[in-house]
Amino acid sequence: MQKLIAEGRVYQPKPGAVPREKRYLDEMPGVPLQDVWTDINPVAAQAAERLGYPTQKPEALLERIIKTSSNEGDIVLDPFCGCGTAIAVAQRLNRRWIGIDITHLAVNLIRNRLRDHFGEGVQGTYEIIGEPVSVTDAAELAKQDPFQFQSWALGLVGARVTTQTKKGADRGIDGRLYFHDDKSGRTKQIILSVKAGEHVNVAHVRDLRGVLDREKAEIGVLISMEPPSKPMLKEAAEAGSYKSPHIEERFPRIQILTIEQLLGGHQIAYPRLLDVTYKRAPLVREKEPMPMTLPLQDADEPDEPF
Repeated sequence: MQKLIAEGRVYQPKPGAVPREKRYLDEMPGVPLQDVWTDINPVAAQAAERLGYPTQKPEALLERIIKTSSNEGDIVLDPFCGCGTAIAVAQRLNRRWIGIDITHLAVNLIRNRLRDHFGEGVQGTYEIIGEPVSVTDAAELAKQDPFQFQSWALGLVGARVTTQTKKGADRGIDGRLYFHDDKSGRTKQIILSVKAGEHVNVAHVRDLRGVLDREKAEIGVLISMEPPSKPMLKEAAEAGSYKSPHIEERFPRIQILTIEQLLGGHQIAYPRLLDVTYKRAPLVREKEPMPMTLPLQDADEPDEPF
């Protein structure tokens, strides 16, 4: 008692009252974390980490789970990785990771998220297993699941998928790219049409020109398994070109790209001053990258993103 008094740890409200000991929260063990967590809020609509995925979980939640159940260098497995919150947090916390998802749409979201979080260099630190790597692979995917082929092909050019379900009219638009190239800040767009089957012909180019005019888009791109015919190339050339206000180069208003060209590194020609197709995840400092794997294996269909 005398020691506590000397330390100023004894409080007496009034003379004759029972003395009380002063205790501080940072000196107390506290209550162990329970199985209902109410101190982590959902991802707000305007939050920097919000990517538009309807079931997206807060990074703070995954950080708590990963920190309490693993150490640096351990492997984190997310078998239904969706938009990749667990993967991004595991990378930031210096864990190795394996993510699994059945849709190419989810894989594209995760690829973009990792790039935005950790920079372009992160792409060389992981491997994607299950994506087509040849025209033969692509043809097989198109045969098995045209919708997944469409998502994969759009991912090759960084486009956002427009049609979110296998049913329903897409009005001739399978994907979109958005960009800014002038001081007005007006968002401009590229319309994409993906043809998984054979017998692509000049009518598909005419249809794309019509969609381009209807949507008042700057550029239209037809992605095809087959090389374009001469009438298709002629129709595309007749659509004219797009001139950016700040770049001397002109860009074909209708462009036709084959899967073989895309696999070989060809990309859409457009002014790449500012690509705003996807909301960018905030950049974070990354510890030394570790080998990672992102396999595509059979799993239940995840909730579809916006």
